[in-house]
Amino acid sequence: MTSFPLPPLSAIGILGGGQLGRMLALAAGRLGFDSVVLGPEQDSPAGRVASRQIVAAFDDPLALAQLSQAVQVVTFEFENVPAATLERLSAHSVAIAPGARALAVAQDRVDEKSFLNAAGVATVAFEAVDSAQDCVLAVSRIGTPSLLKTRREGYDGKGQVWIESPADATAAFDSLGGAPCILEAAAPFLRELSVIAARGRDGEIVLYPLGENHHESGVLRRTSAPATVAPAVAAQAERIAHQVLNGLDYVGVMGIELFEMPGEVLLVNELAPRVHNSGHWTQDGCEVDQFEQHIRAIAGWPLGPTDAIRHVEMTNLLGAEADEWEKLAAEPEGRLHLYGKRGGGAGRKMGHINRVRPV
Repeated sequence: MTSFPLPPLSAIGILGGGQLGRMLALAAGRLGFDSVVLGPEQDSPAGRVASRQIVAAFDDPLALAQLSQAVQVVTFEFENVPAATLERLSAHSVAIAPGARALAVAQDRVDEKSFLNAAGVATVAFEAVDSAQDCVLAVSRIGTPSLLKTRREGYDGKGQVWIESPADATAAFDSLGGAPCILEAAAPFLRELSVIAARGRDGEIVLYPLGENHHESGVLRRTSAPATVAPAVAAQAERIAHQVLNGLDYVGVMGIELFEMPGEVLLVNELAPRVHNSGHWTQDGCEVDQFEQHIRAIAGWPLGPTDAIRHVEMTNLLGAEADEWEKLAAEPEGRLHLYGKRGGGAGRKMGHINRVRPV
């Protein structure tokens, strides 16, 4: 059984070899930890900076046994890790953070919103939809426009469709392949905010200042932080973060996406049980960024300060935009972060740039 806090030279397992895993591995290295990345990609961005890489499917029993023998704690960079993966790791008595319940809640949008409401956190109205008939009935109760999403998976605007008229309900359900879905009421929000929060093994919770997010075609384009918010909004975000993290007995960093509604009211849109794209600004805007904070939390170390030391506008670099690296690197206020991905398809996140100015 692992004892905490972990001393330097301990090893941290990371499920997933993408950019979030890469930045977690780099943060672990700064604190003196080794990292072992497990994922199916031979030449992954995270694998190239980790101490070791295990190339295998996430549910490969032999690979998971190898990982559990090599590390003291396992974390993940994305929430679509198969449940069987955590079950097999638990059978090897390796510590996992965040825990299985947080992952399960975030993997199913109906379970997620049901948990939030039970924890006293407000969301839009919603209903589970398992058939075209369910969709028709749900639309009659929730109204239009409404948003139909697959219950599981789906990201960056994928796996969802707007229903503008009750007559469109059946076709909308069919367009998502007949998968179990959730129907959500439209939210006439003023803007989208997000809060990056962390909870340590001792129950301590820290929050970064709120960020304001701007999306294009369902993909996060920019985050500006710290966002200018009313005291009542900041207080709500803090309350929400405490209710969510304590309710899940959470360990690590979480991103919580929020809708700011008229009247200074916040609704939770989604939870991300991991470091989050909208928290990349912390790399150049805070003394301890979200990646180091996550490593600190799962290793049982004291959590670091979250105060903003600079104002940052984070812009995602999509596809060929990252090819402008020389020009971007020459910007005096720019702090360029590239992910080491080979091949940049249209819309693929290849890096980000943090443009900084005094707070």
